[in-house]
Amino acid sequence: MFSLMYGFWKYMFSKTEFHVLILGIDKAGKTTLLEKLKELYLNLEGLPPDRIVPTVGLNIGRIEVGNAKLVFWDLGGQPGLRSIWEKYYEEAHAVIYVVDANAPARFEDSKSALEKVLRHQDLQGAPLLILANKQDLASAVSAEEVARYLDLKKLDERLYMFEAVSGFDGRGIKGSVDWLVDAMERSKRSEMLRSRTPAA
Repeated sequence: MFSLMYGFWKYMFSKTEFHVLILGIDKAGKTTLLEKLKELYLNLEGLPPDRIVPTVGLNIGRIEVGNAKLVFWDLGGQPGLRSIWEKYYEEAHAVIYVVDANAPARFEDSKSALEKVLRHQDLQGAPLLILANKQDLASAVSAEEVARYLDLKKLDERLYMFEAVSGFDGRGIKGSVDWLVDAMERSKRSEMLRSRTPAA
């Protein structure tokens, strides 16, 4: 009887854990975004933007949203570091791809890095949230303009969304995360990853 009750309790109150990659080329604002996520969801003061240095390797952040635990892996975006991204693909439930909306001259590099990510077999079906970051700057282009430029017509059955955000002041972030949690909960990829994890 105890094991039955414990099983029911665990089912009702345990949170589903999702692993989310934060990718994008260098200087897109990935780490600033991660610090803002921690601030918004954990009521912790994140690192101030002027103290954030380029990521060499990996930053990890954890938040809880409703009945979900999100573990973020923020990976360095310099050209020499992008080759390590694929080591994290197999366990990722979703990808947040950050674009510096204030740097149209770098959209081509951003597009080509994203296309390489999306072609990789180990990320098949992973929901994709593309963030047009740095909307706090007057010269940043809209999410629609970023979407037009990236031109992602061939996305198989992948769930995806473009959103205008600012990792600096937090605008657009909570709505984006809500969409992402919903997408991961509905994703066939999440079912597949769950089935590979042995039951505790």
